[in-house]
Amino acid sequence: MNHLHAAGHICILKDAFGCESPTEIANLISTEKFDAALAIHLYKGGRLLQGSRVPFGIIFGGTDINEDIRCEEKHRVMGTVLGEASFKMLYEVTQSHGSIPSASDDLSTVKLQCRSQPCMSEGVPKSTRFAVAFTTKMKELAAAEWPDARKKIYVQTQGIKTTPSETFDWYRFLQNADIPTDVDNLHIFLLICGLRRIKDPLYLVDVFSDWHRKEPSIHLGIIGPAVDPLFTSEVKEKVKRAPGVHLLQEMSQDDLHAAMKRCFAVVNSSISEGMSAAILEAMDLDIPVLARNIPGNAAIIKHKDTGLLFSDPQEFVVLSKSLMNDPIMKREIVRKAKDYVKKHHSWECERKTYQNLVLRLQ
Repeated sequence: MNHLHAAGHICILKDAFGCESPTEIANLISTEKFDAALAIHLYKGGRLLQGSRVPFGIIFGGTDINEDIRCEEKHRVMGTVLGEASFKMLYEVTQSHGSIPSASDDLSTVKLQCRSQPCMSEGVPKSTRFAVAFTTKMKELAAAEWPDARKKIYVQTQGIKTTPSETFDWYRFLQNADIPTDVDNLHIFLLICGLRRIKDPLYLVDVFSDWHRKEPSIHLGIIGPAVDPLFTSEVKEKVKRAPGVHLLQEMSQDDLHAAMKRCFAVVNSSISEGMSAAILEAMDLDIPVLARNIPGNAAIIKHKDTGLLFSDPQEFVVLSKSLMNDPIMKREIVRKAKDYVKKHHSWECERKTYQNLVLRLQ
């Protein structure tokens, strides 16, 4: 949202999980006199904008293309929403640390309200729409399902800007997590994700606990919003019985970036990803990444070059140990990953793209 605020737009966030129908959103738009809307996730957010009387844009989530597309009813709804759009842009927003709301926030609709500029809805056809994709591959997958939308789909990688707090208290952080501070060679691995099944935060818990029993300096911290309350309860119960694994309290973006800088590595164990902001932020912060070998992660990580990709929990441990025992390899991975983010994930380019796209809603 920073990009849109900087252009003079007033943005109001609305969590799609708290909305039941397009009628509810239509009433909200009418009551609040919104000029336009932006939906994060074609299905979760876009379904609520069907028949919208204000122009809107769509930001695709990885779940749309990797999961929801397999469900006949969701596929139908997504096709209907895409059919209403004049311009589309496919984009997977991840973690809540980017410059616009992320998938981990699960804020699936963002209302845009222009006050400091001429009203966007005055004299504007209500059919003017747009859509955004992190990668060309994601665009091609969407275009294969909805061929008529091909020319309406644009590709914009996620822009990254990290802002670690200078006042972050690392030792208090460890104490709050019940992680001993008097252990030599402490190695903290941090898994950042919304607590929902698709992120699979329990994937490494058992193998991590076994490793911790043999090497007490090894710890895994899991941090993220409780997106799925029922699943979050499962995670809490599992972690209680898992030595060396800690469910951490949520914190501000700046503090999280500071915590990442003090960790040994950032971990991603998702079943499906569009493009993980946490991975890219770790790269920008000079922290190595170990990620599950899935298409979304492999699109931004070159194995043993800009990060490490694992296919099962056992391989995760093997790769982690190799990273711990080979400081030269670690240093090279960190350097190349930082260069990759600078080259391909410019925050400034992302800002320009979104500011230009919003103008298409006039």
